[in-house]
Amino acid sequence: MTVTPRTLVRWKNEHRSIVALTAWDYAIAKVLDEAGVDVILVGDSLAQVALGYETTLPLTLDEMLHHAKAVRRGVKEALVVVDLPFLTYQESPQQALRSAGRVLKETGAAAVKLEGGYPAMAETVSVLVRAGIPVMGHVGLTPQSVHQLGYRKQGTTAAEESRLVSESLALERAGVFALVLEHMDATLADTISHKLTIPTIGIGAGSGCDGQVLVTHDLLGWSDRQPPFAKVYANLRNSISEAVRQYGDDVRSRRF
Repeated sequence: MTVTPRTLVRWKNEHRSIVALTAWDYAIAKVLDEAGVDVILVGDSLAQVALGYETTLPLTLDEMLHHAKAVRRGVKEALVVVDLPFLTYQESPQQALRSAGRVLKETGAAAVKLEGGYPAMAETVSVLVRAGIPVMGHVGLTPQSVHQLGYRKQGTTAAEESRLVSESLALERAGVFALVLEHMDATLADTISHKLTIPTIGIGAGSGCDGQVLVTHDLLGWSDRQPPFAKVYANLRNSISEAVRQYGDDVRSRRF
């Protein structure tokens, strides 16, 4: 079954949890899709895990398009969502429309994701949705605002809680089909999830969300730096390193 934005909304009503992971190339995307992942996010985290940048900020739209095309070629059923990189949509709704339009036209992805819930972002979402572009929202810890927010947990004060609830409701009214809640108090995430009619997808926001997403590098133990909320299901970094060492030993000893 091909997953669409409307599928996710239906699943929320059916209380079916949504499984989401990130991908950055054809091979990983194909494995995730065949394993039954519902949503594959071409996240701007690829700036750090695949391209070696310190933050997500240097990532360009052309770099994102390159990776999104590869991911899309590996996917048959999952919903492919692509992050818009920093400063490719914040300038104006028209800039966002051009960037998001390129994503859908050039990659074959079904939706884009934008960070932030301040009033101008809701206006931008409305413009994209009216143009027929499905949009996933993202509030809480927003990595593109790292120099403003840092990597600390969000929603730890009454004022922050109120703001995040208001932003979430505003994004729903603007037309997002789903909302990522990142690194926030689990009780707050649960409250937001119950207030919205659209699904929430948590990352470091507790199990009360309608689904979960992780950076695949973190899940596989491939990252050299794990966020505090990640759950590691394998130790691929060590496995690859050991395999390479064994190969090196065989070559040097002429066993291979």
